[in-house]
Amino acid sequence: MTDNANDEIADLLANLWQRHLPTMYERLAILDRAAAAASANTLGEPAREEALSVAHKLSGNLGMFGYQQAGNIASEIEQIFRAPTPRKLARLTALTARLRKTLAPML
Repeated sequence: MTDNANDEIADLLANLWQRHLPTMYERLAILDRAAAAASANTLGEPAREEALSVAHKLSGNLGMFGYQQAGNIASEIEQIFRAPTPRKLARLTALTARLRKTLAPML
């Protein structure tokens, strides 16, 4: 690929990321709410399923944009929601905070 083509791809991804930000903020908020509910031992099945779906989408999307570390954190969150245990659920608040901190420079 030429430098020009690489620049065009980078510009397209940057534009797509900017358009995707409102969805990103909403997905992070869903994970925050689910983590808070898990901490309070009030996480219901619909909220767990929604958070699982959101974490899965984030894992893939973040990797596509080149944010591998954030994608890995989202994947870890996804695995917790896929097979929750009290011990795993207790880690969610810290993981969602770490995800936000990792993404902060890009938001």
